[in-house]
Amino acid sequence: MARSKEFDRDEAVKRAMAVFWEKGYEATSTDDLLRAMGIGRQSMYDTFGDKHRLYLEALQRYQTDGQIELFERFRASASPLAELREFLVAISNGSPAERMRGCLAVNAATEFGRVDPEVAMLIDAGTTHCEAVFARVVQEAKKKGEVGSAVDERAAARFIHSTIRGLRVSAKAGASREALRDIASFAIAGLKGA
Repeated sequence: MARSKEFDRDEAVKRAMAVFWEKGYEATSTDDLLRAMGIGRQSMYDTFGDKHRLYLEALQRYQTDGQIELFERFRASASPLAELREFLVAISNGSPAERMRGCLAVNAATEFGRVDPEVAMLIDAGTTHCEAVFARVVQEAKKKGEVGSAVDERAAARFIHSTIRGLRVSAKAGASREALRDIASFAIAGLKGA
């Protein structure tokens, strides 16, 4: 009886995530995934079930990693608004390949919309987390006098998150660095002036 080859599940998910991120769900074939993960077809099915289950796991992993990074980035910033501006501008500073790749979560939202309830649930959970982080950023910015005390933290957080999504889609669609920076600067100016 042949024994299946053992592999590092975490590394396989990272590699699958990279393929889905680059190509999207629909354009990614099972063979693309097998090549990237370096595993056999049966190992993939035995471990992950199918392409859809693997996609959900990769998307969950992407969002978890991103949430940790986002929390850490804004945790102890001396100037929340300056850190937020730097975060927005960083989207324009990526290489052309990075800008074209976009954000896996935004890509999932635009590819699936609300058609796949499991993908929608993951996107909703990620949105809730990001907006909570941005609400805390705005709260800190208010305490430091960087935005007006009347600014609604929840509405501002939604605005910031939507701005990031818009920047990601615009970057993927080929917007210039200058255009992306203009959007980021305008968003920050809007928060300051609010």
